[in-house]
Amino acid sequence: MRAYMVWRDPQALRRARCRRDPIGVDAAGHSIGKEERQHMTRKQRRLGLIAAGVGVLGIAVGLVLFALRGAIVFFNSPTDLVEKHVAPGTRVRLGGLVVAGSIVKGQNLNVRFEVTDGNKAIPVTFQGILPDLFREGQGVVTEGEIDPGGTFHADTVLAKHDERYMPKEVVEALKKSGHWNDDANKTGTATRTP
Repeated sequence: MRAYMVWRDPQALRRARCRRDPIGVDAAGHSIGKEERQHMTRKQRRLGLIAAGVGVLGIAVGLVLFALRGAIVFFNSPTDLVEKHVAPGTRVRLGGLVVAGSIVKGQNLNVRFEVTDGNKAIPVTFQGILPDLFREGQGVVTEGEIDPGGTFHADTVLAKHDERYMPKEVVEALKKSGHWNDDANKTGTATRTP
């Protein structure tokens, strides 16, 4: 009975063709009016919304990654900070080894020490309680800002948690600079290089 109604009713026939061919042209090649094109099935509307959502999400992810392209770093070595000429006041993470003999403790929990990657050493100031594992020759990651004089003012200091652990990036930086020694680094010694 439905087939008979579609054949006898010209508007129903156009709607049926529109569902089969939603591009805007019927089977005979005649353009379908605006009323007929608005008769999209639920499945077509749903697929259109999903495609639009995926497109918007892709654009948003692309914009976020583009904006963060230089900032997605776990930490920078002292050499990286010197070579990149980081602007004073910029928040960064500095990682490396605490230079032997550089720790100076002052009043009001003020601490001054140097962090090196074997090539360069950067002086660091910190006010607060240091982690229990913080000591000379240990790997550390500090968060803070660098001042115009080149001193790094840390507001957070993270020390390594195991004798054998050292962040992968620190090991790679030390190996690249030629200052990596498996035996010396197991005992936790770091020295300043001129």
